Amino acid sequence: MDTKTIFLPALAMAVLTCVVWLRLFYVRIGQMKRERIHPQSVATSAQAVAKLTESRAADNFRNLFELPVLFYLALVVIAINGLTDTATLTLAWLFVALRVAHSAIQCSYNKVMHRFYAYAAGGAVLWLLWALVGIGLLV
Repeated sequence: MDTKTIFLPALAMAVLTCVVWLRLFYVRIGQMKRERIHPQSVATSAQAVAKLTESRAADNFRNLFELPVLFYLALVVIAINGLTDTATLTLAWLFVALRVAHSAIQCSYNKVMHRFYAYAAGGAVLWLLWALVGIGLLV
């Protein structure tokens, strides 16, 4: 299997992160215009929390730099060590799909338990991917 294919899920995650980033700007600028919030009045995170009440996209954007960091590292380790196979590629795409679901839920209707199921399933897939990485490195 071509090693480059393992980076396609990383590209998809980068696209997802960009989409959430654009959503964050759209929501934030919209709220600031509607409520006439001066940009300097939200210069610190404490000020932003107090004035910017629509935080779903911002929360999701921050979340895209938590577990996904381990995902990106796993893909690099897989590529460097020639561990790209059907199992690792399938798990990588499954992680991406679950992150898309998580982001869609959090940035829209934000039902906590629905979001939690997507997050927990994505975490389980990530740990399984790392288990395959570990086995591949040890064997």
